[in-house]
Amino acid sequence: MSFNKEINRYGTNSLKYDFKKNKNKPDDVFPMWVADMDFKAPKSVIKEMNKRIKHGIFGYSQTDLEYFESVYNWYKKNFKVTLKEEWLIKTPGVVFALATAVKILTKEKDYVLINNPVYYPFTEVVVDNNRKIVSSDLVLEEGKYHIDFDDMERKIKKYKIKLYLLCSPHNPVGRVWQKEELDKIIEICRRNSVFIVSDEIHSDFVWKGKHRCLLRYKGYLDNMIVCTSPSKTFNLAGLQTSNIFIPNKNVRDDFQNEIWKTGYSLVNIMGIVACKAAYDKGSYWLENLKKYLKDNIDFVDNFLKERLPKVKLIYPEGTYLLWLDFRELKLSDDEINKIMLNDAKLWLDGGAMFGKTGKGFQRLNIALPRKKLKWALEQIERAFKYDE
Repeated sequence: MSFNKEINRYGTNSLKYDFKKNKNKPDDVFPMWVADMDFKAPKSVIKEMNKRIKHGIFGYSQTDLEYFESVYNWYKKNFKVTLKEEWLIKTPGVVFALATAVKILTKEKDYVLINNPVYYPFTEVVVDNNRKIVSSDLVLEEGKYHIDFDDMERKIKKYKIKLYLLCSPHNPVGRVWQKEELDKIIEICRRNSVFIVSDEIHSDFVWKGKHRCLLRYKGYLDNMIVCTSPSKTFNLAGLQTSNIFIPNKNVRDDFQNEIWKTGYSLVNIMGIVACKAAYDKGSYWLENLKKYLKDNIDFVDNFLKERLPKVKLIYPEGTYLLWLDFRELKLSDDEINKIMLNDAKLWLDGGAMFGKTGKGFQRLNIALPRKKLKWALEQIERAFKYDE
C-alpha cells in the first residue's frame, strides 16, 4: 500500500494522460485536472477482478441482493443511512444520472438552481437539455464559502424553480455542508416545493465535520434523488458504475423509463465486481489513503504560505480537489491559464469553467505521490513568483 510509488499511466487510454492533444493542451504538460487518482485501486478489489477475469466469460450481467447488501452496509456503517433495495437504480455515472433527472423533473425552458462555483457538468446537463441555469452563488468570507439562503429562496420564487442540483460535499470549493445548513436547504425547498438532486460522490473524503447524507431527511424522501458511486473513493471511475437512490416510486419509474429510452440497461460486470469488493473489503485501504491525502493537503497549504503567499488555499473540509485563489496576483484568467500551461507546464482546471465566481481560481487534484506534488508546486512557484 505505497501511495508514494509513481506509476506510469501513459499508454493506458487514460483521459488524464493520453488525450492532451484532443483537449488542445501541449504534450509536455503534467495533468492535475480531472478527478481520478494516480494510485492503484485496493488489492482486494484487484484480486476479485482477477478472479472474474480468470473465469473468462463476460456476458450480460446484473446486480443481485449481495451487491445491494454491500452498498447497504457501507452506507449504514459510514453514514447511518438505511437504504431500501427498491430505491436503487444503477447508471454508468453520476453525470448521466444528473442529466436524466433534469429531463424527467423539468420541462424545456424551465430554470434549474445551482450554487456556483460548482462542478461544471451541473451547468452542462441543464443547458444541453434546453433548460436554463439560475445560480445562487456561494459567498466567500474569511476563507470559507457559505450559501446565501435569502438569495437562494428569492431566486427560487422569482424563477419558479422546481429542481435544485446540490453538490455535497461541494466540488470545487471543498465545503462539507453541516446539519444546520442542510436543515435550511430542506426547509426552503419544502416551503417552495423544490425537488433536490444531491451529488454525493465525494462523501467518503471528509476532513472536517461529517458528511450528512440527504437520505437521512426521512420527511423529504419523496422529493429527492441521491447520487453515489465508489468511483472517486476507490479510483474506479473507468468502470462506469454508480448507485442512484430514488425513494419516490413514481419518480423512480420515470427515471428508469428515461434510461431505457437511451438504450442503456445492464451494468458493466467489472463495475459490479469492483463496487462490491471495495465496499466489502476496502475500508482499511481507504483509511490509509485518507491519511495520505490529508497530509498532501497540509503540504500544499504550508508550501503556499511559506513560498507563494499570494496564492491562497481555500482549505477544504472535504474532497481531494483543492481550490486555489490566484486573485491577489492581479492576473486575468487567460494569463493564469497560459502561465500555468506554458511556464509551469501543468494542466489544472481553470476556475472560470465552474462559473463566473470561479474567475481567478484554479482547481488542483492532489491525489498523487507527494514527490510529484512537491515538484508541481515548485513549478507553480517558479512560474508565478516573479509577480510578487
